[in-house]
Amino acid sequence: MKIKVKLYNNQTLPIINEKGDWFDIPLNFDLALEGPSAEILKRKQIKGEEIKTRNVNFNQTFIDLDFAMQLPKGFEAIVLPRSSTFKKYGIVLSNSQGVIDNSYCGNNDTWKVVVIPYKTITIPEGTRLFQFRIQLSQRANIWQKLRWLFWNGKITFVAVDNLENTDRGGFGSTGN
Repeated sequence: MKIKVKLYNNQTLPIINEKGDWFDIPLNFDLALEGPSAEILKRKQIKGEEIKTRNVNFNQTFIDLDFAMQLPKGFEAIVLPRSSTFKKYGIVLSNSQGVIDNSYCGNNDTWKVVVIPYKTITIPEGTRLFQFRIQLSQRANIWQKLRWLFWNGKITFVAVDNLENTDRGGFGSTGN
């Protein structure tokens, strides 16, 4: 199965991890993230007892993965952090997972993730923080399911200059 990919900012094509079944997404830039910050400790009396509180603010950061992809009809992609991402870098995906529908396939429909860093860190270019897999969507018709069933298991990404599809509107475009 050949899948067209539009690359931005010197991004490379996703790569299959030889020790697994998912495609890794390398960073194409150094990523600086700011950890949580806390307000001044506040004290107040509640029913004669002193209570100490402090608001902690976590910084959500949008990371542009610098590519857009034209998934085949009836297919979708699931984006997740790699298993070591939190342990090594202290970041989590804020919405647990990303779902990329095949209608999200215009030149400006670049894949993004939203992360919450639990510490201040700079992650070097080339680091593989996220991974994805391509699977049948729940709307796949019988022919798309048969294509998947008899498919040889090889996905090839092809870099293109133009995906030739209408933009869906970018990240978060399906509404509230």
